[in-house]
Amino acid sequence: MGIKQYKPRSPGLRWTALSDFNEITTTKPEKSLTESKKRTGGRNFQGRVTSRWIGGGHKKRYRLIDFKRNKFDKPGKVMSIEYDPNRSSRIALIKYEDNDKCYILWPNGLNVGDTVISSMSEVEIKPGNAIALRHIPPGIPIHNLELKKGRGGKIVRSAGSYAQILAKEDLYAHIKLPSGEVRLVELDCMATIGQLGNIDHDAISIGKAGRSRWLGRMPRVRGVAMNPIDHPMGGGEGKSSGGRHPCSPWGMIAKGFKTRKRKQSDKYIVKKRNSQIVTS
Repeated sequence: MGIKQYKPRSPGLRWTALSDFNEITTTKPEKSLTESKKRTGGRNFQGRVTSRWIGGGHKKRYRLIDFKRNKFDKPGKVMSIEYDPNRSSRIALIKYEDNDKCYILWPNGLNVGDTVISSMSEVEIKPGNAIALRHIPPGIPIHNLELKKGRGGKIVRSAGSYAQILAKEDLYAHIKLPSGEVRLVELDCMATIGQLGNIDHDAISIGKAGRSRWLGRMPRVRGVAMNPIDHPMGGGEGKSSGGRHPCSPWGMIAKGFKTRKRKQSDKYIVKKRNSQIVTS
């Protein structure tokens, strides 16, 4: 598992750095655990663009991931480790004793042939096991964390990410998230042990514009390269740097403008990413 670099035989390969995929053990997914994936092209039901820079891309099938891990106290065997085009982390195919199969997010250190289990009681602390937070010791890396009991893992699901339990108090655990935010989560919520695999994902260099198009990413034109009629930062003599604070085509400030809205769940935030204590 690592990054593969190429000899500069072409301009597109000169800066390309991609995953070596050494951890992948099969090239075809379990057909019964896939379904078709609908595309919007960034457009709503009226056909108008509501999300810019989305379109094209290679055809994909969606892999059905078991984020809930609610097959309690039934051990499952890791059959394969696979690539998932819909997410940055790898996935592992699990087969249970009753021949049921499912996909889970692949944690670093989990190998083909290993056994995983999910339980609300105490089980062995090892990568791939899903346990309630009350039975996980502080400091152990965890991922696929639930925010509400039984709703399945909602956060800490991208490649190389992990959270940690800092302390347990009353009915809640203090969880340090990858962003640095500390949040209260109920002790009955489930989490999976281990750091997610594909740790070197952030070192990938796309290398050429075409690869972005394969991923379904459309080109983004800089505002300063436009005309004044098209963008607030457009125009100017020569290569101007904009002449005003960075903003969107509609004047929304792009840097330093707070976009986070108040939510009812904000009361569970102990410390935000900017280290300011939240008072409720």
